Amino acid sequence: MTLTAQITGWLKNCKILVVLGIGNPMRGDDAVGIEIVKLLKGKVPKNVKLLECQTVPENFIGEIKRFNPSHVLMIDAAHFEANPGEARLIPPEKISGVTISTHAIPLYVLAGILQETVNAKVLLLGVQPKTTEFGAEMTEELREAAENIAKALMSVFKAVN
Repeated sequence: MTLTAQITGWLKNCKILVVLGIGNPMRGDDAVGIEIVKLLKGKVPKNVKLLECQTVPENFIGEIKRFNPSHVLMIDAAHFEANPGEARLIPPEKISGVTISTHAIPLYVLAGILQETVNAKVLLLGVQPKTTEFGAEMTEELREAAENIAKALMSVFKAVN
């Protein structure tokens, strides 16, 4: 099943979706989640809220709660032994084994908090980085992946609305 088909299935019965762009813009490909959210700005339906969380997604819990989403999609770089730019949907219970630790709290903890306090379905869209070296620029592979993922997400959002 394609990533687009998986996201479409997950978004079934979605009322409000919050998309979290997570990562460190000073660590190369770790900024992919932020880049995808930037590419989506101004191109999503009204029931999709975009947040550029960078390395502190936990600081947005109050804002996420105010949106009262049915679904929360976290987008971040994740190591899962794939080719740079490959994307996978990762359920909350599997997040701890794949994410990069550039965040104040682990994403699986954030996912649990959101599931409990917001009562939303939570999923991580992980993108395999090529480099997360401090001071590095985002690689061409990840820039291309960010553009492709953003386009795919836009088509999914239109299809489920």
